[in-house]
Amino acid sequence: MGKDTFTLAGQEWPKVTWWKMKNMNVLYITLWAAMLTSATNGYDGSLMNGLEAIQAWLDDYNNPSSSTLGLITASMSIGSMLAIPFVPYTADILGRRTGVVIGCSIMLVGVALICIGFHVALFIVGRLILGFGIAIAQGCAPLLIAELVHPQHRAVYSTIYNTLWYLGSLIGSWVSYGTSNMDGQWAWRVPCMLQAIPSLVQIVMIWTVPESPRWLISKGRQAQAKAILAKYHAQGDDTDALVNVEFNEIQQTISLEQEYEKNAWSELWATPGNRHRLIILVSIGFFSQWSGNGIVSYYLPKVLDLIGVKNHKTQLEINGYLSVVQLVSGVGMCFFVDKVGRRPLFLTSCAGMLLMFISTTIGLARYDAAPTDAAANTVIVFIFLYYIFYNLGFSGLLVSYSTEILPYRIRAKGMTVMFFCVDLSLWFNQYVNPVALSHIKWKYYLVYVVWLAFEGTVVYLYYIETKNTPLEEICKFFDGDTAMVGGDAATHKARHLTGDDDAAGEASAGIDTSEKATAERIA
Repeated sequence: MGKDTFTLAGQEWPKVTWWKMKNMNVLYITLWAAMLTSATNGYDGSLMNGLEAIQAWLDDYNNPSSSTLGLITASMSIGSMLAIPFVPYTADILGRRTGVVIGCSIMLVGVALICIGFHVALFIVGRLILGFGIAIAQGCAPLLIAELVHPQHRAVYSTIYNTLWYLGSLIGSWVSYGTSNMDGQWAWRVPCMLQAIPSLVQIVMIWTVPESPRWLISKGRQAQAKAILAKYHAQGDDTDALVNVEFNEIQQTISLEQEYEKNAWSELWATPGNRHRLIILVSIGFFSQWSGNGIVSYYLPKVLDLIGVKNHKTQLEINGYLSVVQLVSGVGMCFFVDKVGRRPLFLTSCAGMLLMFISTTIGLARYDAAPTDAAANTVIVFIFLYYIFYNLGFSGLLVSYSTEILPYRIRAKGMTVMFFCVDLSLWFNQYVNPVALSHIKWKYYLVYVVWLAFEGTVVYLYYIETKNTPLEEICKFFDGDTAMVGGDAATHKARHLTGDDDAAGEASAGIDTSEKATAERIA
């Protein structure tokens, strides 16, 4: 592929300059209404760190114990898990935009209860409802983004989505820092109330974003889908060659999937290719939260306590500076996804995190044996460096890589499984981490050192490269010659019906074409 071209349907196409195309410009600006879902989630993570360092909140909730604090924090993940059965059906039946609105509306109810929160039980219920809503919105927003953007920009834009977790985190950390000087309950109620702003913006602005062309085609609304592709990818020219290739490939792929696949959960493990996808989805969901980041993301004050940083103001400042580094590194790596590739980024991330976590553990152990400022500062530096490596693989790529490896027919269900694994691991982290840190202190870090080594092994064995590949064609890397790709509809249909092709010949010889394709792609 040339520097000034990209590939679609086996052809080279000249790259576009998006800021010179008025309609595409408008699309990318309005898509922020969908991107805010990730920022809302990030705001909550930083908010909990901030609340733990605000004395008024601690006083109002009677200085919650480690187990109570774990339950308060984990309640949001529990709420998200309760929403799992509803997420794919909301996205596939009602549409991507409507799903975002439903999720945001539920979140507003949760925020209201949290702000009222005169009792810890009401605070927990509010977070349960908040988690339920964010699961629905988060199950729809990234699909809308990946299915709307120009093929040239899909990787960057869909990767940026999840890194905006850090934008919310940055805002949340400094809001908490600012309100900590307020008197009484407003010190914690104000940052809780501000959590409603992104949802209010989304409910209004999401209607300025067009619906997913892929969803429209799946509902038989081909003319509307093509009009959207033409308007935003070719300035309204419905005769544009790229638009017609996109439309035909999407239409034929979805038609084939609907003809030969049942819309059932069992599709996720029905074929070798889908089982390979499932391994990636489950592992990336757990790895995104079980890489040690959950300790700092929700319990930074407790980690800082281990190295003698007990001043609440200092803790809030470190939380704020860390959010800046996370946002810059997270967004920055998005522009290298198609240049470097997914697999090298994942592998570098795993190796770097392991090295940083070993170094942090050594620093914590040294401080425990002989408390010094040098040991404490070393730990803080390695925490910052750790997040730079984490962001290479498991920040933006969590959503974008999961989205792109899934065919349309199982995309919503596959993403639901991935987010369920995220929520399950979050629930474990948020409930167990504060208890473990209180009881075994720095030795808890050793658990993650071993786990990070396991992560690297799984990534090396199963994660494949997808860079510079159109969304509809990535299935070839998993399904081999049995892949259902528009443009080759007649060929694939004949293969499916008769088996009279090279793939069938290889199968009779004991060769699994999907595994063969995967092996070649990994190599």
